[in-house]
Amino acid sequence: MSVKKISVNQLDDWVDSLVKQQKVVGVTAKDDRFVFAPLIQAKDLRLDYDITIIPPKSYLQPPKEPILTFKSGVGYESIVDSEPFVLFGVHPYDLVAILQMDDIFSRDHYDVHYMTRRANTTIVAVDVQKVSRDIFAGYMGTSHVENGYDVLLTRIGDDYIVDAKTDKGEALIEGISQVPDASESWIEQRTLVWEHNKQRLRKHELKAEPSKWPQLLEDAYEHPVWEERSKNCFSCGSCNLVCPTCYCFDVRDELNWDIETGQRSRFWDGCMLTNFATVAGNLNFRKSVVDRYLHRYYRKGKYVPSKINGQIACVGCGRCITACVANIANPVEVFNRLAEGK
Repeated sequence: MSVKKISVNQLDDWVDSLVKQQKVVGVTAKDDRFVFAPLIQAKDLRLDYDITIIPPKSYLQPPKEPILTFKSGVGYESIVDSEPFVLFGVHPYDLVAILQMDDIFSRDHYDVHYMTRRANTTIVAVDVQKVSRDIFAGYMGTSHVENGYDVLLTRIGDDYIVDAKTDKGEALIEGISQVPDASESWIEQRTLVWEHNKQRLRKHELKAEPSKWPQLLEDAYEHPVWEERSKNCFSCGSCNLVCPTCYCFDVRDELNWDIETGQRSRFWDGCMLTNFATVAGNLNFRKSVVDRYLHRYYRKGKYVPSKINGQIACVGCGRCITACVANIANPVEVFNRLAEGK
């Protein structure tokens, strides 16, 4: 596969050409924060961002997603979004989260809605340039990636290394095929960027090695940390909704005014919300805040890893820390406490 070197101006020209050819979703500024949004022109793209408010998963598993329409006496018709698009500017930790979701949605009950959209997505990842205030990806092994992307951009000085890893990536960089290949010395400089980011992306000191989280939780069900921290929880669900590895959803049928037709949609849901575990008969299996708070951490550090080959369902992005107004959602503080054994 190809590894190219391009200037910032050449990158802008390339992005402008892509926008004219197909749908491109990239990182744009929203005041002093950043979001993924459809791109109209290259000058709106910000690859120097620290972190986006919502992870890019929102374009693979939308907050609200119609999945079928129905009509009384006739039946139903599935809605499957197959529009190809480019997801441009994904940070390594968010890419790791997407790869986890690929694993989750492709196993057991294969999710045709997610997997179809994912198959039609070309991901352009970018190595972190500006460090966000709450990130701890350096401890989680997610500060950089060497696989899983279609194209990876790494800025070195005033230029970028463009690494096309897949056939989709090769097709995407056809517009810059005339630019020179990156030299061996440039590839070595990229390795230095990776090593540098591994140390830079450590804003919260994690003393509990991620691989040990499942065992820590095995013995921590009665630990006082759950009660102590959850007493200040508002059950707002912000930690769930900004998390790139959370994938839970609710399904609702919406009937039209004719009382014959309607639409079934799924919506983001989260285990910290009060009625998440409510079932028929108005029975709530996790009615108390402490039960929901505990579940969130067991889900990240034990339940999901048992499904996907030990991968921790936390990539160290720190969004939950930033979003939590009660200041109780920091996984680093919780797992450090468990590691202390008190």
